Amino acid sequence: MYKLVAVDLDGTMLNSYGIVTENTKKEIKNVIEKGIDVIIASGRPIDSIKEIAKEIGSNKYFIAGNGSIIYDIQNDKIIYEKFLPKDKVLQMIKICEDNSISYNVYTEQTILATALKYNVLYYQKENLKKEESKRTKISIVENMYEYVKNSKENKFIKMTICDESKTVFQSIIKKLRKIGGIDVLDVSHMSRKTIKQGTEEKTIEYYYTEITGSNVDKWNAIEYLIQQLKIDKSEVIAIGDNVNDKKMIQEAGLGVVMAGSTPEVVQIADYITSTNEDEGVAKVLQKFC
Repeated sequence: MYKLVAVDLDGTMLNSYGIVTENTKKEIKNVIEKGIDVIIASGRPIDSIKEIAKEIGSNKYFIAGNGSIIYDIQNDKIIYEKFLPKDKVLQMIKICEDNSISYNVYTEQTILATALKYNVLYYQKENLKKEESKRTKISIVENMYEYVKNSKENKFIKMTICDESKTVFQSIIKKLRKIGGIDVLDVSHMSRKTIKQGTEEKTIEYYYTEITGSNVDKWNAIEYLIQQLKIDKSEVIAIGDNVNDKKMIQEAGLGVVMAGSTPEVVQIADYITSTNEDEGVAKVLQKFC
């Protein structure tokens, strides 16, 4: 019997509007009532995950920053952390600034951005549907390099890089990979998000990657957690859709991907469920839990 289900958010549990459907919430709560832990494993920062965890009734742990953090919900504290060193963040900021490419810096609590573009624009639109206490915190910073350099904050969980041009995007990735002590996620497909502009719907498309410290991965965080919980990896279900979910899909007892996921993770999955628009997570829980 499975004892733990680790679920990604964007493109997996959340639909394209950033919503967990009522049916999915119901299935998650049914599984939790059976004694199976359901935890979120996301690239988002802590505060962005907290409210979603509460919404779905997951009240023990969640993984933030693509495995940078394991958060103990009941005791309101971090129990595992692997952060990006500030000097590495500053090196990457300089490369992005020198090449006029969009980037964001994620701390424990907030997303630092120079403008509302790409993924941050999506989070901002998502925020408009939520009460203030449930919003993802976004801070617009005019001079990011100086802000980070002079900040007393040293807990940087990741950086994200976005651009509409594949050529420009790949050029920056090559430059970033020359920096030691970091992991650059290998993503080569476009990310697509749907937002509402008044009564109209608009699709945002961009190339996107994430950078964390070395050996930071969702599966490494899950492995640490299951050791504490005395659970074998064969008793874990991992559900995701993108390259940052690859290792947990590969290593879990049951690795599940959403229909339409990036081909790299589809190839190594044990099971392919429906899309996030068609409540694929709920269907997995019904079938295997």
